[in-house]
Amino acid sequence: MESKEKDRVVEQVKAMFDKRSELGIKKYGFTLDKNKLSLKEWLQHSLEEQMDNILYLQRAINELD
Repeated sequence: MESKEKDRVVEQVKAMFDKRSELGIKKYGFTLDKNKLSLKEWLQHSLEEQMDNILYLQRAINELD
């Protein structure tokens, strides 16, 4: 049985992705699929994003301590 009910959390995250996409297009002038980075460059970007995330997590932990 298929539910027609929408998950508010999923809808919230989808809206956040849409907004992020719009900001990226505005900033860089093209969509993510049009970006012709090499695989290594994509991996480097991902690595740097994860490093930033670790810093944000540590900052939040420090605030709880």
